[in-house]
Amino acid sequence: MRSSNPVFTRRGFSRDGGYAGFNAGPQPQTGNPYAGSPANPYAPQPGNPYAQPQVGPDGGYAPTRPNVMTIDSVVSRTAITLGAVVAAAAVAWVADLPLGLGIVFALVAMGLGLWQSFKREPSPPLILAYAVTEGLFLGAISNAINQVAPGAAMQAVIGTMAVFAGVLFMYKQRIIKVNARFTKFVLAAAVGFILLSMVNLVVALIGGGNGLGLRDGMLGVLFGIAGIVLGACFLALDFKMVEDGVAYGAPEKESWLAAFGLTLTLVWIYLEFLRLIAILQGD
Repeated sequence: MRSSNPVFTRRGFSRDGGYAGFNAGPQPQTGNPYAGSPANPYAPQPGNPYAQPQVGPDGGYAPTRPNVMTIDSVVSRTAITLGAVVAAAAVAWVADLPLGLGIVFALVAMGLGLWQSFKREPSPPLILAYAVTEGLFLGAISNAINQVAPGAAMQAVIGTMAVFAGVLFMYKQRIIKVNARFTKFVLAAAVGFILLSMVNLVVALIGGGNGLGLRDGMLGVLFGIAGIVLGACFLALDFKMVEDGVAYGAPEKESWLAAFGLTLTLVWIYLEFLRLIAILQGD
């Protein structure tokens, strides 16, 4: 499977060089993910990387029955991962964790996220460690911004929840259609957004001030809105990854990878909302 988040780019499953689905083959269908032709329903399904039929006692194919990814398994793993983020953020908020220390936790979280992204298999302890360190950073930065922009943290939470619900609704209604063209556009926009952010940071460090002005004023507002829209597109890609995984009978352990990707995306959206609200409140 391939998702919007960098962590999924090493999974090796794509169609037409894009995100949507797996190697060349049919679109995922409901029913037996191992089904082949009508003459031999237990033969491997073309294009399904998880179809590994076994040979039955009569010498014919017999369906395998591994623990597979389900919507429930993805929801439960995502709840655990996000729960760890929220709990750690609450601790950092109550303890009034210094922003400098929070940035240190952010760097640790980045390292753990990159470590997981280069692993071939999802590691629940590593994913939870990322969630905790990311939560500590979010708690520290949210508390700091909330001091100069009262209510910003709660507004950012509500905004993130609204984006998640809205994208989920539009995806289920097929208003948002994730295909190769959509994916290429989103990934190109993400590269451009990240490069602009890096250039802005470098210019700010060298010349002082706010660099290219991407984080204040009207330009900052527009850049923040673009970041939120980009995060919403990431969510659509993540939903597609989960849908394909369930339809193809991906191993249950992939639920942790899906939870990790969804957490990365929601953190992205929350931080963009936090910056945008701080700009709109004039600080």
